[in-house]
Amino acid sequence: MVVATKSTISLAEFLQLPETKPASEYTDGQIYQKPMPQGKHSKLQSELLLTISEVGEPQKLVCALPELCCTFADWSIVPDIAVFEWSRIPVDEDGEIANRFEIPPDWIIEILSPDQSPNQVIKKIIFSINHGTKLGWFADPSDKSVIVFQPNQLPEVKSDTDILSVLSVLGDWQLSAAELFNWLKIN
Repeated sequence: MVVATKSTISLAEFLQLPETKPASEYTDGQIYQKPMPQGKHSKLQSELLLTISEVGEPQKLVCALPELCCTFADWSIVPDIAVFEWSRIPVDEDGEIANRFEIPPDWIIEILSPDQSPNQVIKKIIFSINHGTKLGWFADPSDKSVIVFQPNQLPEVKSDTDILSVLSVLGDWQLSAAELFNWLKIN
């Protein structure tokens, strides 16, 4: 992530700024602009989004959303994928999905891009876990590993045939690290 500004502003001021592409995030009073997604990042993001949606939406278990602004605890973050249990999806007065999400996701998924600071991304996952997120994934395509974060547990590094933790509401659905990174193969 690249720091867009060194001067601190309030969250309210940040939320009034025009949207940027790629998205900007507000953490610790600083604005960070996410890097432009590249091929591996985009492929993993789209496959995960599709798979989680296929597993979780028909039974109204979870909703997976890409690049959704989540504002909570004086931060405004944009996870690569934010997953919400169905009962926690904010709705508007018409019963439709709300535009503003002012709660942490139940599951935050981040995919490391070549130009990103791993520690900055991990910091965002830990912050989310500390504020109510149940599960965090930090996927690194370069070494084909996923660090899994859960409340009150040490992070676990998963690779190869290791099964990745998912939200309990998804029942017996499983995905291994190898299956995740095999989505990068085009042949």
